[in-house]
Amino acid sequence: MAAVDLTSPLLTTSQKHSHQPELIITIRDDNPVSNRSTLQKSNNHINDRHYAQNCDAAHLDSRNPYEFIGATELSVPRSTTVDPFRNSTPLISGLYEMIKIVVCLPIFLARLVLFGLCLAIGYLATRLALEGWKDKQEPMPKWRCRVMLVTRLCARCILFSFGYHWIRRRGKPAPREIAPIVVSNHVSYVEPIFYFYELFPTIVAAESHDSMPFVGTIIRAMQVIYVNRFSPSSRKHAVNEIKRKASCNKFPRVLLFPEGTTTNGRVIISFQLGAFIPGYAVQPVIVRYPHIHFDQSWGNVALLKLMFRMFTQFHNFMEIEYLPVIYPLDNKKENAVHFAERTSHVIASALNVVQTSHSYGDVMLLMKAYELRLENPSSYMVEMARVESLFHISSLEAVDFLDKFQSMNPDARGRVTCLDFLRVLRLKPCTLSEEIFGFIDVEKTGSITFKQFLFGSAYIKTRPLFRPACELAFAECDAGGNDFISEQELGNTIRFAIPELNDDEVHEMFNLLDSDSDGRVSRTDFLSSLRVNPLLIALFSRALLRRQSLEACQGMVEEIV
Repeated sequence: MAAVDLTSPLLTTSQKHSHQPELIITIRDDNPVSNRSTLQKSNNHINDRHYAQNCDAAHLDSRNPYEFIGATELSVPRSTTVDPFRNSTPLISGLYEMIKIVVCLPIFLARLVLFGLCLAIGYLATRLALEGWKDKQEPMPKWRCRVMLVTRLCARCILFSFGYHWIRRRGKPAPREIAPIVVSNHVSYVEPIFYFYELFPTIVAAESHDSMPFVGTIIRAMQVIYVNRFSPSSRKHAVNEIKRKASCNKFPRVLLFPEGTTTNGRVIISFQLGAFIPGYAVQPVIVRYPHIHFDQSWGNVALLKLMFRMFTQFHNFMEIEYLPVIYPLDNKKENAVHFAERTSHVIASALNVVQTSHSYGDVMLLMKAYELRLENPSSYMVEMARVESLFHISSLEAVDFLDKFQSMNPDARGRVTCLDFLRVLRLKPCTLSEEIFGFIDVEKTGSITFKQFLFGSAYIKTRPLFRPACELAFAECDAGGNDFISEQELGNTIRFAIPELNDDEVHEMFNLLDSDSDGRVSRTDFLSSLRVNPLLIALFSRALLRRQSLEACQGMVEEIV
């Protein structure tokens, strides 16, 4: 649809003229006032009949119930079969592994004691280094850094207790003056411990890390930059802090894991932009965990279980490779997105792995699917970075849509039938309801996936005409003009779309729109409910088309008269 706002007719010119009968109005001059009154009285009957003809014709021509807000046919990319977060050995299996664990149990106890001792010594040394230090916005004084050497040595002993007796290195860290920012792929909780020992950098971490026992104190000594990934102001502050500390050679280099979460090391997921917005040179570092029997990636394995498996291995392999420094392009203005893409491609090539559009949002969806006990939780990942890029919806909104989808009782394949879809949206089986479902069912299989539901809902929600259509729909329902919609007013409006709707079905829809359950639908209730259930805007399409048709015909009559 070509129109970009609701000020022009919602039906295209071709639609209006291809199916409407020719109307000829004859006006007598002998009594203009009387003729005008008669014409205005009969105008509503003519327009109602004219609107019904237009709607029937539009229904025959198009199966898209959202064309009136400029929506075209929905396109949903195929889901990838790659799971970047799956640990390949989540369970202890095989005779060799079982015998090895039994043999290593005495070693496990010794390693556990070493781990606890090193953690305690490192914690005490860190407390001593931080004692009396007030101005944490400035670089840590040198004598305090020397005290932190004890904690760094304890970190290496902790790695030894985990079975990393030797760590293979390739390349060397670039001087801090050349590459003030280091970026690395993120596979396990082991890399931060290694980088703490090796580089003693400033890190960027979630605010929740500050409250972790022992660990919170140690990372504070690294002059951590805290960030709340769901707060735009926090993210902006973190970028400013990265730039400030990277620009001053008295600070340690800044370390970031641009993937924002751990993966299984066999995939590089989308990069966050915090390391690349400041525009400084970065040194990529890659970490590998070669293994046969025990996958050391965090993945879908509980932390304590992963630690136990590490303690009961003869040796765990770890490889670190420092890659050449990547500089921002000088010959043209390079944005952070392109800089991040170049860096991620270099890391993926060095690891010889694929790149996907997954992000931390997919981890949130995965954890929510586990929480809801859905079968095959990994099927609910949607490559959230692509969704955010296309529709600008947040991961939290996607999780809310997953909650809604779960209430539709998806089967073992993660698919929902039309009847369950209509039940949750309080829609009566009818032609319009089938068109709404058919809009999302892009594969025309009679069932939809979560990805199709999310893409369809997000696509409608982010159409430029969606918000104006919601405002007009509320105005159309609010016949009394009191800024509230009664149940009767709602029924009168949506019966233009579904004439056979009974009172009980209107009541169900009213309860869905009445988000605060106060017995009436305010403007806030109405708009917030449609933001949560954007597909329901189709229920008001015919009322809005009728309104446009009435206004157009009224203008035509006034012009003729």
